[in-house]
Amino acid sequence: MSRRVGVDIGGTFTDFALQKNGEWVFEKVLSTKEDHSLAVLEGLEKLAAREGVNLRSFLSEVETIVHGTTVADNTLIEMNGARTGLLTTEGFRDELELRRGYKEDIWDVRLEPPPAIVPRRRRLTVPERLRADGSVAIPLDEKAARAAIRRLGQQGVESVAISTLFSFVNPDHEVKLAGWVREELPDVDLSISHRVMPKAPEFERTSTTVVNAYVGPKVTGYLDRLTGRLREAGYARELLVMQSSGGVMTRDYLREMPVRVLASGPAAGVIGGAHIGSAKGEPDLLCVDMGGTSYDVSVVRGGLAPAEPGWNWHHRNLVGLPMVSVETLGAGGGSICQVESGVLRVGPESAGADPGPVCYGRGGDRPTVTDANLVLGLLSDESEFAGGRFALTRKGVVEAFERFVAGPLGCDVEAAAFDCWRVVNANMSQAVRRLTAEKGTDPTELAMLAYGGNGPVFAAIQAQELGIGKVLIPKASPTFSALGALVAKPSIDEERSYLAPVGSIDLERLRALWSELDARAETYLDAAGFGPERRVRRYQANLRYPGQNWALAVEVGRVEGAPDLSFAKASLGDELAAAFHERHRAEYGHSRLAEEPELTGVRLLVSMELEVPAFAGGAAPDRGEPAAFAPRRANLGEGFVETRVYRGSDLLPGHRIDAPAIIEESFTNIVVYPGWCAHVDSVGDYVLLRVGKA
Repeated sequence: MSRRVGVDIGGTFTDFALQKNGEWVFEKVLSTKEDHSLAVLEGLEKLAAREGVNLRSFLSEVETIVHGTTVADNTLIEMNGARTGLLTTEGFRDELELRRGYKEDIWDVRLEPPPAIVPRRRRLTVPERLRADGSVAIPLDEKAARAAIRRLGQQGVESVAISTLFSFVNPDHEVKLAGWVREELPDVDLSISHRVMPKAPEFERTSTTVVNAYVGPKVTGYLDRLTGRLREAGYARELLVMQSSGGVMTRDYLREMPVRVLASGPAAGVIGGAHIGSAKGEPDLLCVDMGGTSYDVSVVRGGLAPAEPGWNWHHRNLVGLPMVSVETLGAGGGSICQVESGVLRVGPESAGADPGPVCYGRGGDRPTVTDANLVLGLLSDESEFAGGRFALTRKGVVEAFERFVAGPLGCDVEAAAFDCWRVVNANMSQAVRRLTAEKGTDPTELAMLAYGGNGPVFAAIQAQELGIGKVLIPKASPTFSALGALVAKPSIDEERSYLAPVGSIDLERLRALWSELDARAETYLDAAGFGPERRVRRYQANLRYPGQNWALAVEVGRVEGAPDLSFAKASLGDELAAAFHERHRAEYGHSRLAEEPELTGVRLLVSMELEVPAFAGGAAPDRGEPAAFAPRRANLGEGFVETRVYRGSDLLPGHRIDAPAIIEESFTNIVVYPGWCAHVDSVGDYVLLRVGKA
């Protein structure tokens, strides 16, 4: 029996999706913050038990394990990465703190700058300088460089980032610096900018390299530890790891660039969303993922979730590598509700998995969104929760709301819980508006795909506020990012820099750059055991108008099988210009046809066309409304009323549930708010429609 397992680590739960012969099995366990690999092994043991075998027998039949991890994200959030030093060109010591003048909220005069992951005393410069063409303006001073390296050693650095001017054109100085670091400090980790991000601009490359150095030891240490435990438990195959670009790749490939796993969990959800949306006839989606700790939102157009390089800020640090565009907000079931200076705030601080919300009964004493949902009747302490793992409790919930919210606001507990519900919903809706406005997207043109443990609880009311009339909720929504990891394809997405007007590009240089990228992709894919016959290559060029800071990627060639650069012919410049004008108009609503675009670099995406899980689902013959198993007093936004409650296991394709209603699934609840109805489609997934908006 063939088995494939997807794993996604969240701040509260670690999710699992098992695919076996076309069937799905889903599982959740509480995340183990002290060592995430413990939760992974615990969840695999639970899957094995559900299959009726021991863990070793189970893993021996697992064909693939695909893993999305939050280790890099948690390292940046908690600021507990490696003690990092930076070697850079003389005169560029403070580039990281200048940040191109970027400030997250330009109107907040009290907003403090982010803590520097490399403080100034560990940012050292060396006399050297390359020109933009790669020629040497100032030779590299070995004596000064070795002295700087020794100073870093005296400060106890564990990881060193090297980023010098124009190294992406000529890496010689960085190569020499790296060699001297290995001689002087043989035990430190190394991140070298011309390998991590070999392109301009300077700040983006330096920031990305420093983040890579900072999170690298934690990420590689975790993956090594997990791989070792999987080997001991009986898993003999390669562990595949989700990347922020939306593809998966081996641990060996990611060892040099561990920053590529940043935000890999949310990326998996978007990739899964694009896949299932296309299968259900909804290629244009607003994907919203509300888990226990965060709320992630992204837009899928035409069934694609493109990974854009450039201006990607995560946890107040810029990463210039390709990343699926996801807006993240500190809003989840564990988000803490409290009154500060007379103002009710919900999140971003989270109770996480330990101690968790008060109603988990694990020692939490501050009210959270999950506690508010319990008070409002959207959850129940009389129902199975988390697949029957443990029962919710009301013990301490009322007292927590009275102390932290109701008392300071001068209202009763139910009103306080409703206010918390309203605030977190407003925060999430505002995040959606910000993302769609920045992209020039009208949310009313999209269907919503809601997932995560808490996504279906809020989905319909958010959709209503945004003017969206249709919501898709997969049966697998609580573990959807784990499922999405199994949809993602093994892929490599890399770039090289080359600046020239499109009318005067050097075709030989372009071919050489694409050939270099092809050779790297071949090396890693061969080592991972992926056959060449299923490789698909997408050759792209990055272009911009003169004076613009950011480039857009346009595709110039798609090849199946062996590398083929026959598209790089004399007419390529004109083809690039025409494609860029069209892409710019599609992205920003206008183009400047009188201006000659500039090429800023080349990009190659190589993916494996492997079989992925099939999804479908359409209208089913109408079965009418089923019988509810119990009523419950609940507030669905219009005050407390008797609300019908259904068990998801009792519902069949074709069933229709009218508002107000709550559908209890194993790991989530679907709330059917007033003005909405829910339909069960032909494969058991849910479709929520605004009445009169079908």
